[in-house]
Amino acid sequence: MPITLREFAPADAEGVAQARRAAVPFMVVTAETLLWELRTAPPEQRYRLLVAETADGRIAGSVRMGLYLDDDSRPDGRAFASPYADPRLDGPTAEAAGSALLGAAEEYLAAAGAGSVYIWANDDGHSPARAEAHGYRRLRRAGFLRLDLAATALPPAPEPPRGVELRPLADFADDPRPIHALDTACAADEPADVPVVVPPYEEWLARDWQRPGLDLDLSTVAVADGVPAAFTLVQSDGHGRLMSAMTGTLRAHRGRGLAKLIKSHALRRAKAAGCTEAFTGNDAGNEPMLAVNEWLGYAWSAAEWRYVREL
Repeated sequence: MPITLREFAPADAEGVAQARRAAVPFMVVTAETLLWELRTAPPEQRYRLLVAETADGRIAGSVRMGLYLDDDSRPDGRAFASPYADPRLDGPTAEAAGSALLGAAEEYLAAAGAGSVYIWANDDGHSPARAEAHGYRRLRRAGFLRLDLAATALPPAPEPPRGVELRPLADFADDPRPIHALDTACAADEPADVPVVVPPYEEWLARDWQRPGLDLDLSTVAVADGVPAAFTLVQSDGHGRLMSAMTGTLRAHRGRGLAKLIKSHALRRAKAAGCTEAFTGNDAGNEPMLAVNEWLGYAWSAAEWRYVREL
């Protein structure tokens, strides 16, 4: 079936979100999130969202793309693309959509000045082959773990170390600056091929703190002697599914079990609130966090490979 690519329109938001959830069911995606990403992307990023459509008008997939920015919010020569083809379509149509979306992203990013493009490819038996057929080089593996909150008994809650208290992220709503500082410090150690850059406070406030779906009540902060020392951010879809979006601990407080403590606390609050399914991402080489997630009861659900192509 022929595939047509076009610019995303606000009326596409729900259809694109449904197709993306089908392609990556371990991600929490909503129509509101898609619209927010377009509104808040900095102009320097050249962010763009394309939609693939079948001849009968059905959304077959989408691709989000943009330039990575350095600490000064300037393009650093690298770019990202995230193509998603709806797996509910027949195989040839889905493959055609995925290839067309990726090719269009490469063309746009090259014209925008990118020298290389980074993508993730689901380890699903065909996405890595598509990436390699486009000239991408495999880098590293990551995975997504799933926890059935409705059917799984959580392990006993750890006791907080002396001087540590647990607080919901909502407690910082009046002044999130301490969370911005914590996020900035923790991002420097996040496993990544491209350094994770936390933007200045005002931009971070609009792009991260005000992100739709960020659950301020379930997200948890460990405060040590009055200073935020560790946090776990929870993204929820309002329908019982949640995603652990980020977990980090300041270097000076590592080895105290704070990641296990805050993730355990957040899951207990989520279960009490009626959430039934939890997901978390894990870099394959991040064994300490993998051990925490498996202790909590998470099990591997899907995997993906990181790829790069020089343009």
